[in-house]
Amino acid sequence: MSYVITGARFGGHTSFTAGAPMTDLDLSRVAPSIFAIEPHASRSERFTYIPTYEVLRRLREEGFVPVRAIQGKSRTEGKADYTKHMVRFRHPDYENRKAIGASPEVVLLNAHDGTSSYRIMSGVFRSICTNSMVVMEDGATDIRVPHKGDIVGQVIEGSFTVIEEAKLTLDKAEAWQGVTLNGDERQIMAEAAHVLRFGDPEGNTDTAIKPAQLLAPRRRDDQGSNLWLTHNVLQENVIRGGLHAWGKDANNRPRRVTTREVKNIDGDLKLNRALWLLSQRMAELKKAA
Repeated sequence: MSYVITGARFGGHTSFTAGAPMTDLDLSRVAPSIFAIEPHASRSERFTYIPTYEVLRRLREEGFVPVRAIQGKSRTEGKADYTKHMVRFRHPDYENRKAIGASPEVVLLNAHDGTSSYRIMSGVFRSICTNSMVVMEDGATDIRVPHKGDIVGQVIEGSFTVIEEAKLTLDKAEAWQGVTLNGDERQIMAEAAHVLRFGDPEGNTDTAIKPAQLLAPRRRDDQGSNLWLTHNVLQENVIRGGLHAWGKDANNRPRRVTTREVKNIDGDLKLNRALWLLSQRMAELKKAA
């Protein structure tokens, strides 16, 4: 099978997306901390070191396939090869849901420098736009495995738990296709997403980008007003960046503004989960009405 590999190195992380399972070579190119052979020197003897590549090997034996990886960077000298990394997995027993063009995923987060335990979360991959989402449902499973005890066994068990949960999440996503939003409801979602992406801690925004721009679809298949399409358009515009507007510089001269892609692992997770919760609450309000 031939497939296209796209990879890039950024100031905040490295990332990689492939149209087929990733090999160890693919993973090592963009997330070398997966293959760290020892923990960072700052870890104490109580830190049980189970390298991510050992967990990866066991997950592959259980049928999980790595399809995307991302790694953070560190400004601390000597930590670059131990930083936080995230790997997304799919499983052949949990097929693509054709009605919405999406597949359930397992999102695995870890670090060897003490900045993260093993963490397993539910994810959704939408093939039409290669968007990877992270789910936040009421009571959703967000499994955290500390660096002690039977780490591998707990991660494997947790992975099957969250992919089952992700499968149920796709049922909800299919239902969102039948939830039609009016213009005011779509604008409310766009304004909330706008604050999530551009707001300061007090919720104030200072950007030339307008909320309405977050509702602009990037492809014909995303034109529509149902909740599933609205969520996907908002998510892609918020995470991918690339939106343009004219603002003013410090000297009050016209300046073209372009939004950047969200490349930080924690920022990606935070925005994805908040947007999912926003759409979930809108679905609940529509149902109650």
